Amino acid sequence: MAKTRSRFVCQNCGRVTAAYVGRCPKCGEFDTMEEEVLVAEAPPSQRNRRATGQSDSQPQRLAEVTADGFERLPLPLPEFGRVLGGGIVPGSLVLVGGDPGIGKSTLLLDVSALTANAHGTTLYISGEESSRQIKMRADRLGITADDLYLVTETKLQAILNHVEDLKPTLVIVDSIQTTFAEDLTSAAGSVSQVRECASRFQELAKTTGVAIFLVGHVTKEGTIAGPRVLEHIVDTVLYLEGDPFHRYRLLRSVKNRFGATSEVGVFEMIDKGMVEVPNPSEAFLAERQINAPGSTIAVTMEGTRPLLVEVQALASSTTFSNPRRTANGVDYNRLLLITAVLTRRVRVKLHDKDVFVNVIGGLQIDEPAADLAIAIAIASSVKDRSVHADMAFVGEVGLSGELRAVSQLESRLKEALKLGFKRCVIPKTAQRRLAEPPKGLELVGCRNLAEAIDVALIKT
Repeated sequence: MAKTRSRFVCQNCGRVTAAYVGRCPKCGEFDTMEEEVLVAEAPPSQRNRRATGQSDSQPQRLAEVTADGFERLPLPLPEFGRVLGGGIVPGSLVLVGGDPGIGKSTLLLDVSALTANAHGTTLYISGEESSRQIKMRADRLGITADDLYLVTETKLQAILNHVEDLKPTLVIVDSIQTTFAEDLTSAAGSVSQVRECASRFQELAKTTGVAIFLVGHVTKEGTIAGPRVLEHIVDTVLYLEGDPFHRYRLLRSVKNRFGATSEVGVFEMIDKGMVEVPNPSEAFLAERQINAPGSTIAVTMEGTRPLLVEVQALASSTTFSNPRRTANGVDYNRLLLITAVLTRRVRVKLHDKDVFVNVIGGLQIDEPAADLAIAIAIASSVKDRSVHADMAFVGEVGLSGELRAVSQLESRLKEALKLGFKRCVIPKTAQRRLAEPPKGLELVGCRNLAEAIDVALIKT
């Protein structure tokens, strides 16, 4: 009998220790070390492969390599294809993460049905639901596909056998944390299991040309559970995010070997499942109240897509010695910076006021180009003066109160013009750099925040 030994692996970062410790030495998390039993003798398949060192691969000149048969598979779901870079790449390994109940399984079931109808056999493997449960969800969503196969399986070797027998175009594995390799003694979802299963799926995708989508659970911090190496193994990492109390969902690409990163697709959760939103800016501004104090329009960028979103601010007298600052949809530290600039550089009195800032639609704005819109919204609420309804705002606010230029300004301005805005406040320096200003959109260049506030607020 082969000798066994134990080791302890952190389920958060993958750090290995010989003895149990209450706190991981690498990531600092408590109670994340779990015991794994190792067999000294490697499995026969791995032992033979390592011993011989034989391989079927041969080096080729770059000019001799052809991409025949590896064209992207287009989908009748443009928002999903946009995030992937134009369609599904054969032989790619894609990791899709998101909070529980956000709609990962619903979206991928729809994608698998569309792929089956357009490109042939698709295999949906679930380790969390039975085939009957998936069928019930498909009936509720109105999904039909003759070439879509369902199977409930968690054993890795059985999954590989199913793929070899069916030879599908696309495989969905829901989820990677429930899949386990029988030659490892650790439990499903452990660091060793997730790493081994992902590596085997990567080998399968590259050798057969089958596109594989892996569903990944996320931790309380919002990152995909399992070792960090999991995100390095796959070709593409997608996050499905959004406020569970809002109907909009953002599919965001944070890594893509076949397209642009930070690309975003917008979907709406309805009774019939996830449907794409072809014009997100129009949807986000549909319920906007005109001439309401504290409301502005910011032109932001999500990947290569410009989005117009409504930013609301409310300043009210406080009863506390330390006024509150509440941010929903914007970075809290960014809000503190903007309020400090308003107080010091523009002389807007905020020392006795609570300030609340909210981005409509449950969106999260991280870029500094929305600084100007946030500052104008706060000033509008404090002074109780409305902002011009046909005016949008683009610009970063510096600590001296100056307005700084932002990237991709022409794309932002074209989107504002398309949605009917007549004027846009931008930094003066950016106005001078514009080669071809959009016709029909008046550009108002301002050097500092005080000038922008004076231009934006309606005179009373």
